[in-house]
Amino acid sequence: MQKVNMAEKFASFAEHFSPKIVGEVNDCHVKLVKAKGDFIWHHHDHEDEMFLVVSGSFTMKYRDASGSERAEQIAEGEFVIVPRGVEHCPVAAEEVHILLIEPKSTVNTGNIVGDRTVAELEHI
Repeated sequence: MQKVNMAEKFASFAEHFSPKIVGEVNDCHVKLVKAKGDFIWHHHDHEDEMFLVVSGSFTMKYRDASGSERAEQIAEGEFVIVPRGVEHCPVAAEEVHILLIEPKSTVNTGNIVGDRTVAELEHI
């Protein structure tokens, strides 16, 4: 058992959209990620994701099966759970710090493999 200082952990890296593992709970990773700009549209077939805003804010865009989009602002101190199968795209006008709780099997880009995919996560 060891406490984690999120401010120190966030200060230890600069890259955006590259989650870092800071803990494990049951079969889930606790991750920290910095985001700025638009990510990619994707979904996760088997995992739900929880995004908790530690500092800043971002917009989570959602797209349904018909292609209709909606968006909601997630502010500091708020969180959103994106259910498995829901297509989504995080967008941050300014840098935002987010804590993620998701199954260990979760890949950051879900069903999309590309240059933003982080296959091997770093433990910090």
